[in-house]
Amino acid sequence: MSVISKRALAAASSFSTLENFYFHSRYGERRGDPRICDFTFGNPHEFPLQGLVDSIQTRAVPHNKDWYAYKTSEPEPRAFLATAISDELGLAFEPEDIALTAGAFAAIAVTFRLVLDAGDEAIFSLPPWFCYEPMLRAADAVPVKVNLAGERFDLDLEAIEAAITLKTRLVIVNTPHNPTGRIYGREELSALAEILERASERMGRRIYLLSDEPYRRIRFDGRGFTSPAAIYPWTLISYSYGKVLLAPGQRLGYLTVSPLMPAPERKVFQDNFFSAQMSVGWCFPNALMQYAIQDLESLSIDIDALTRKRDLLMQALEAAGYDVLPPEGTFYLFCKCPDADEMAFWNGLADRDVFVLPGHVMEVPGYFRISLTASQDMVERAIPAFTEMARAGA
Repeated sequence: MSVISKRALAAASSFSTLENFYFHSRYGERRGDPRICDFTFGNPHEFPLQGLVDSIQTRAVPHNKDWYAYKTSEPEPRAFLATAISDELGLAFEPEDIALTAGAFAAIAVTFRLVLDAGDEAIFSLPPWFCYEPMLRAADAVPVKVNLAGERFDLDLEAIEAAITLKTRLVIVNTPHNPTGRIYGREELSALAEILERASERMGRRIYLLSDEPYRRIRFDGRGFTSPAAIYPWTLISYSYGKVLLAPGQRLGYLTVSPLMPAPERKVFQDNFFSAQMSVGWCFPNALMQYAIQDLESLSIDIDALTRKRDLLMQALEAAGYDVLPPEGTFYLFCKCPDADEMAFWNGLADRDVFVLPGHVMEVPGYFRISLTASQDMVERAIPAFTEMARAGA
């Protein structure tokens, strides 16, 4: 007999690769060392946005005795966001469509509890965000994985359609996509919507789509963005401010349903946000972050500076012979290892004080991910190491 539940053991097993890397690898031993060039995760390596600091300081001053009382999804920020998201995505959101959450993590967890029963299947693409599988297993749901297609890592629509069974209840799309940086366009998303509509009709059971969009405001070269919520009515959106503010430790986000969803189903989601958020474990943002939403909505990390780091690294890596996928969004570079031995390459970089995220952590051995949230100094110090390792692997 196990001391802990089967679902906890399943989640732990799914998290083990990431956990071992973060805590017990050479990176885990040196994480936080100012001498390393840290390209692993989307953490800040420079001081936070002054507007974020100013807002938190201002909002910390209480206006009344209830300033720090329990907060669920409060009416004022929901009303504000309904207007802001409607303007951004071109859809007529209502305040009741929005559940304020402690980041996209909480929004995704609430979605799984709202949509999935034990044994239901959820399809997502590889390489994935690390946490879909363990979060699904913790919800007693079944993760179903399909590979992205080709050298550009397009959605593999045929593979998604082939993976649908009578138990399929949810398909997850991450756009812009972590780790590849791809932004999926309207044509591709429309084809996916047609597949999900046909399958839902065939099975007599609605398949929902979760559009995970925490990077949607981090886009390069003037690229646009289409949310699946504008195409497939049975879409839920998870969003986080932690990316665009580069403040992942300040948990703020939301879950929202597409305004195109038929009114009866839409109302069921609206009516059950509160109970799902409560039962999963108080998945609401804290009071200060809710007060700050109106200040934070227009703030962003410097996309131009991010673009310059992207271009500098891409130019250096491509000159050295790396195969680099140009990112359309997110703050990552996704690259193929020049050495067939991924860990030999990774350790060679680590020997030179450069740490990247190895492909096996993302279920794509032979690749690595660079986070452009590293400082400019880290970028410049790391380029010689990348060049040396490319020559060593040639």
